[in-house]
Order: sequence, then C-alpha cells, then structure tokens
Amino acid sequence: MSAIGGVVEGFNFSCGMPVRVADLNYGGHVGNAKLLDYFQEARVAYLHYLGGYSELDIGGVGLILPEAHVVYRAEMFLGDELLVGVRAAEVKKSSFRLEYRIERDGVVTAEGYTALVAFDYTRRKPTRLPEAVGRELSGSRA
Repeated sequence: MSAIGGVVEGFNFSCGMPVRVADLNYGGHVGNAKLLDYFQEARVAYLHYLGGYSELDIGGVGLILPEAHVVYRAEMFLGDELLVGVRAAEVKKSSFRLEYRIERDGVVTAEGYTALVAFDYTRRKPTRLPEAVGRELSGSRA
C-alpha cells in the first residue's frame, strides 16, 4: 500500500495531519483526548484507501469500536505537520485491531490501537467480517 504525505516506517498506510487550534489544551500542546480524533481521521482514510469502505459499510457490515489505547510520547504544537501511520493487526472472524503511530519530523509523538468489531446495525448485534474484507486486512499488514 502506498502512503499519503510520507511514510511511517513499518506501516503500510500513512496520512498527513496538521495540528489545529482546536486540538490544543490549556498547556498549549495537543490534548491527549485529541489523539483519538487523529486515529479516527487516519482510520477513515485507511478504510477508504483499502477498498472504498467506511465505518458504516465495510463490505456490507458496519464497525463499532469497543476499545482504544493511546500512549502520548512527545508534545505536539500548533502548526506541527504530523504523519499518522495505520496498519491492520490481529484480524479475526468478527474483529480486528488497527495500530497507529504519529510522527513529527521522524520523531514518534504518539502510538496506540483501536479494536474494531463487525456490527450489523439493523439487528444491533456483532456479526462476522465479510471474508473478502478479512483477506484485504490480512494482506495489508506491514
């Protein structure tokens, strides 16, 4: 998979993201809760790149996010141009994990992951990932 805006080593998809005024907290740096917003933006771009998918339609099913983990490694400031890497991991029958790394000028500023579960929004229940989606996710691992 090619990257957008640069490459995060070990990740097969990357997208650029600027730090905005709304991302800052009282300390003048990116607030830790904003990292989940960065992960979401990168996840949406990754799913679209992978197969034109969205969180509401990944091969005919939706996704829910029951777990997120974030590690803040270095401050990020207004005007910083960040690069967010995304890769699939732990692809199972009804779930998978996406791992993220945020860098600024080659320095890791944050890392984390989200667990995603295939979800049938009509039945309001978890469901299996479509086989083709599972193969695409497995094939996209770095």
